[in-house]
Amino acid sequence: MHPIIALWSHPRSMSTATERIMRERGDLRCFHEPFMYLYYVGDGVKEMPLFEADPDHPTSYEGIRGMLLAAGEAGPVFFKDMSYYIADRMMADEAFTRRLTNTFLIRDPAKTIVSYYRKDTNIRLEEIGLEDQWRHFEWLAELLGAPPPVIDAADIQADPAGMIRAWCAAAGIEFLPHSLEWNSPPPAEWEQVSGWHGEVMASDGIARDMPDGSDREPSVTLDSAPQLRRYYEHHLPFYEKLRKHRLAPVKPEIR
Repeated sequence: MHPIIALWSHPRSMSTATERIMRERGDLRCFHEPFMYLYYVGDGVKEMPLFEADPDHPTSYEGIRGMLLAAGEAGPVFFKDMSYYIADRMMADEAFTRRLTNTFLIRDPAKTIVSYYRKDTNIRLEEIGLEDQWRHFEWLAELLGAPPPVIDAADIQADPAGMIRAWCAAAGIEFLPHSLEWNSPPPAEWEQVSGWHGEVMASDGIARDMPDGSDREPSVTLDSAPQLRRYYEHHLPFYEKLRKHRLAPVKPEIR
């Protein structure tokens, strides 16, 4: 069986930029948030703005699970997704969980909440994502006997090569330096969510300050709407718990 590497993230955590690194490698079949179709389409929890669903994409848990497992039979797979889409079902499906190489990406919620609100003013507490990430992480650590690897977006921005090298080592794959330079066109499947990821689609690599549209709406802050500060205070402790487990960058071997 080939590896199926999962990056469990939360919205606006630089996860699409990290996904693009994995796509640029050229040796992985990559999927962009396949379980988004379960949460927003199959379960219909809410209508997601700036999202044009692919009518051919499976929308049930069983269908998406089967799609990923079939891809893993054919070759190595990477997908990034949100823990809040799937945490309860994952914790009821030990076999699928053990089939995955589980890794986590986090980012300071002071940045992610404001960035999300610019795209969707109807953001729900659950969609901040860090609480379900922590539940997911704790469960995996107990199930697997060791905490899964965690990377922080701020660390990737500060040292892209060092952090991606560390993450690749933790995931059991080779670090490929060319993956940090994005020369390939953005994948076609990103067109369904281009309103969320236009900046990453136009970028050619990780920058210290990945654009999130703040220059277009500088007045948006944690206090722009009554719930944002409450969302931040609720999720900050989960971010801090996860951050204690973050990987340190790995420098290249000197030969």
